[in-house]
Amino acid sequence: MNPLDSLEFARARAGLRTLTLAGRQLLPIVQGGMGVGVSAHRLAGTVAAHGGVGTLSSVDLRRHHPDLMARSEGLPDTQEKKDAIQAANQEALAREIQAARRLADGMGLLAVNIMRAVTDYAASVKTALEQGIDAVVVGAGLPLDLPTLAKDHPQTALIPILSDARGVSLVMKKWERQQRLPDAIVIEHPRHAAGHLGAAKIADLDDPRFEFETVLPAVRQLLREAGVEGQVPLIAAGGIRRCEDIQRVQALGADAAQLGTAFVATDECDAHPEFKRVLAGAREEDLVEITSVAGLPARAVLTPWLAKYLKAEPRLQAVAQLKSRCTLAFDCLQQCGLRDGLKGWGQFCIDQRLAAALRGDADKGLFFRGRGGMPFGEHIASVRQLMERLLTPGVALGTAPAA
Repeated sequence: MNPLDSLEFARARAGLRTLTLAGRQLLPIVQGGMGVGVSAHRLAGTVAAHGGVGTLSSVDLRRHHPDLMARSEGLPDTQEKKDAIQAANQEALAREIQAARRLADGMGLLAVNIMRAVTDYAASVKTALEQGIDAVVVGAGLPLDLPTLAKDHPQTALIPILSDARGVSLVMKKWERQQRLPDAIVIEHPRHAAGHLGAAKIADLDDPRFEFETVLPAVRQLLREAGVEGQVPLIAAGGIRRCEDIQRVQALGADAAQLGTAFVATDECDAHPEFKRVLAGAREEDLVEITSVAGLPARAVLTPWLAKYLKAEPRLQAVAQLKSRCTLAFDCLQQCGLRDGLKGWGQFCIDQRLAAALRGDADKGLFFRGRGGMPFGEHIASVRQLMERLLTPGVALGTAPAA
């Protein structure tokens, strides 16, 4: 039995449905996009090669390419430097898509996750489409204009990340005017997911409207009323760690499950080994919710830097004021709490902190992590071992991978 056949056999034995997306039959496992550089070509390409959906994060991928990083070194903090950084990131995205495609070798499906809140959102969508990516996934804001941006690429799947039925209804109405349906919808649960969360503020994270038991049937009803039930797969994200979690969300109406944090603790994850150790070793009490510089709630590990920042945050927010320029002359976000002096928002450079995490600096980095135990506890496994575990019921969380 070849490797893909054995995974398909495990899926069928567990009673899990396949995910039909972009005309392909896939395992119901979607690897979530994680920046800066955490999910690049190695992780995304390997997940796709095993019959799932592998997702690159478009954010600041130049950090995996020393030659592209060098292009902006020594430049003054002017528009020239900003343009050099943004051009380098688009070239890095193209390189990473090509490398992921070579690894996938025609299997599974490759997606690019692009934050709506970033400055180069439209440019990254354009690059991904021109590179022939299978799917574009957009979160951290409502991608109301995505169908227009992708109008010349009808074959590319367009997938918004949303958290409640109200958001789904709004996006569908706006997209209908652009003569496009979502090809799938990721339903993210803010109380469990990592990184930027689909709620307006931290106090909203526990709102019952986000519970899968509420939102999945409600979105199914919306699709039914629109006459497109069965045409738009739903992908549940947040807190998925075991086969039983996938079985549960499928019973509630999802077609597949998306995992981010669990895929960090794999050999193929593109982040530094120390990044993997920090996430795999974090306990529930080590996680905190913060307000990001993007103005969104976010969930991360309470590292030494983050503990110091949170202690200083009230003072920093009280004196926040508009800056003459971005700390990195990058302007990575359309709106930034630090640069724009927004007092209720985060007051730190998110690109610097995520880049520190990527290179394994546990003292200075910002490490996004979802809630819940890890499939293999503190152990690092291969992507294949993780996918096998996710397709096998009856295995306790924290059990080490087989030798």
